[in-house]
Amino acid sequence: MSRFFGAKRLNRIYKFGILGVAGVLAMTIGVKAIEAGRVATEEPIAGINTSLDKLVVAEAQTGAAGSIASSYLQTAQAVTDAAISYDEQVSDVVTDQVNDELAEAPDEHVKLNLNYDRLGIAKVDTYLNVRKKPSESSKVVGKLTKHAGCHIYKIKKGWAKIVSGKVKGYVKASYLVTDEKAEKMAMKVGTKMATVLSEGLRVRALPSTDSAIYDVLGQDEDFEIYRENLSKEWLDKFISKHIKKKQLKGLDYDAMCSDLSNWICVSIDDGYAFVAKEFVEISFKLNRAVKIGDIATDGSDGVSSTRASIVEYAKQFLGNRYVYGGTSLTGGIDCSGFTMRIYQHFGYSIPRDSRSQASALGSVSGKDVRPGDLFFYSNGSRINHVAMYIGSGMIIHASNPRTGIKISNAYYRSPVKIARVVRD
Repeated sequence: MSRFFGAKRLNRIYKFGILGVAGVLAMTIGVKAIEAGRVATEEPIAGINTSLDKLVVAEAQTGAAGSIASSYLQTAQAVTDAAISYDEQVSDVVTDQVNDELAEAPDEHVKLNLNYDRLGIAKVDTYLNVRKKPSESSKVVGKLTKHAGCHIYKIKKGWAKIVSGKVKGYVKASYLVTDEKAEKMAMKVGTKMATVLSEGLRVRALPSTDSAIYDVLGQDEDFEIYRENLSKEWLDKFISKHIKKKQLKGLDYDAMCSDLSNWICVSIDDGYAFVAKEFVEISFKLNRAVKIGDIATDGSDGVSSTRASIVEYAKQFLGNRYVYGGTSLTGGIDCSGFTMRIYQHFGYSIPRDSRSQASALGSVSGKDVRPGDLFFYSNGSRINHVAMYIGSGMIIHASNPRTGIKISNAYYRSPVKIARVVRD
């Protein structure tokens, strides 16, 4: 019996802990609603719709970094026309050296509090297929990525019946770490995350409501916390590495520094943004499975065989490494290198970087989005990320060094443009 838990094994709740001064970060079920009186200047933007029938229309706001148009889709081409050279993107990217200098050292004592009746953690290099039935020929209903957690209902004849996030199904039990070993492993592979509590949450380039909007995030989405306890010294280093002088124009620096205790810094793909603590829930989490199925390459799903083949090919690389500037699907790649290489495999040539890709390709509406289309995202002043739509409201993209190539909700952040390569 693990020393972390009580004596009853049946239907117990595993709780992982290291005693210390950091306190308890609880894993909650469900999301707290934000009271209207708390919204203030960071009130979620009205009219945000995360369905595929309507793309996000963000509130117009200008900041020191420049104007953000009121309708992302209608003005996306104007953003891409102002594209700068690929080499300049390095200023926006978190290199290993910058991570070493700026990243907050983990708390010496963190108490992880994850509630499972029986915990399982995927011990795979990339991902584990979750199937509808306990058979390798059964339909794939989801992907359990490396170190993702699940609740195990039972294990029978080599198959584990599990639930993880919104995904229920069966996985090969031999690829799971279970019980006490999983409990100990969870403390090493879990991550402190900020969960967005409301739809259309604006995050900022700096920890101030006077700073430019960096992006608009979707409700219930998780973002890794890059720095929880902000200090003036850390912020000064951050500004020197990532912020241009014009972005500081009009900001009350002293007032911003005096309010740092109310803000955190989160990682959004390979960039950073700041969010007020009251609009997120902080917890220590394991990754969860993503709900996704296969697309028939014979066109029987209503998707052209070319598009289906492109999507299925892209999903083969789920879990592989992210490397800024990389172009290898197996050895390391970044977001635009990923989309370029996938299309190149099928004989399509698109530019190397995300802004050039967006500039070169024509827009399509959210109502007409199809698997294989590209979603582009902005850091508030220019396009800085691209992903491939794979159907069912999901995208696949090379996100950052920690997560590598992953599957996400297409509206985890607000797309500024949808573009089409395959015309059929």
